[in-house]
Amino acid sequence: MRFFDCNRIAFGAVIRYPLRTSMMLLATSIGVGAVLMLTALGESARGYVGQAFQTLGTNIVIVMPGRTETAGTAPGAMVGTTERDLTLDDARALLRSSAIRYIAPVIVGSSVVSQGNRERETTILGSTVDFAAIRQWTMALGEFLPNVDLDRASPVCVIGDVIRTELFGDEPPIGKWLRIGTRRCRVTGVLADQGTSIMIDVDEVVIVPVSYAQMLFDVSGLFRIIVQAIDRESMDRVRLDIIRTIKARHYGEEDITVITQDAVLRTFDGIFDTLTRALAGIAAISLIVAGVLIMNVMLVAVSQRTREVGLLKALGATHRQIVALFLTEAAFLAVLGGITGLCFGYLVIIGVSVLYPEYIFMPPVWAAVGAFMVALICGIFFGIWPARKAAALDPIMALAGRQS
Repeated sequence: MRFFDCNRIAFGAVIRYPLRTSMMLLATSIGVGAVLMLTALGESARGYVGQAFQTLGTNIVIVMPGRTETAGTAPGAMVGTTERDLTLDDARALLRSSAIRYIAPVIVGSSVVSQGNRERETTILGSTVDFAAIRQWTMALGEFLPNVDLDRASPVCVIGDVIRTELFGDEPPIGKWLRIGTRRCRVTGVLADQGTSIMIDVDEVVIVPVSYAQMLFDVSGLFRIIVQAIDRESMDRVRLDIIRTIKARHYGEEDITVITQDAVLRTFDGIFDTLTRALAGIAAISLIVAGVLIMNVMLVAVSQRTREVGLLKALGATHRQIVALFLTEAAFLAVLGGITGLCFGYLVIIGVSVLYPEYIFMPPVWAAVGAFMVALICGIFFGIWPARKAAALDPIMALAGRQS
């Protein structure tokens, strides 16, 4: 039996039994499609987290009070044990480093804000004029915080777009007084629509000078110090300069945690890479199930094609050629199922991308190639037993329509 004849007979068997073929194609295509969609979901989560951290700004280094041990601590839980507060003087001292462009001390709290007879509770963010430059925020109206000394508690504030709508309605808010708790401040600006950034809805915040926030919440320590390096290559130097400066100010104690934006992104990349591969592995189990279905259906096919096998053996087909014939049929089924699954998976992914354009929903190339290859390997592997069973048939008994 020539190679061409083997392929022609195998392909003829595939199209001669449409119901059987469609069952195997469906099982394989579901498995391949599941791998694509689940890995696309993992990549979408990776992209979402990456975009969220990019909204912090570029070349960012975050200084947190308290030393966080590296063992067994997740990035989101890096709060440490505070031995000494970070102060405004600490933040001011960091500007001695020539590798630092901006510093923005940060205090975060919540309070009731009101204007007239309207009020609501919202997040209060205390910082400086450089915070807007670091975060790359734009203004819809007015100006950001004034460029004054860190110790000056100017009674001014910048509000998010939602705060403006809820408290001021159609009235222009610039120059109006806003009450925060028991204190008042004058609105100097309204942020443009920013959306959510790292679990904070920027449109619902009120931003005040950092010293004013210290008075408002009766605290002296800082929540964080956000530092922006002059460029990406300087981030390691900035990190070392921060540690050296704060350590000198805190009597030789390294009681801070310094994390870089790149380090956090690398950590999350590793997490989501593992997650994506785990999802691909879970989905690939369905391909093994599809392979078992191929084996069972082909065992049935052997019983249906007993006379055909007997005739081929009577005409001189060898044991190896019969095995090759059935394995070729299994390979055809796996390839067609894999192609169908790829088409189905990508169609669903394109549909989801159209419905949710804000998310990057696309599987990695390795997932598509891997799913197809696993489908092919499973098809051939589970086709071995039926192929060997067909090749072992006695030609005389097979011509009579009996397997034994």
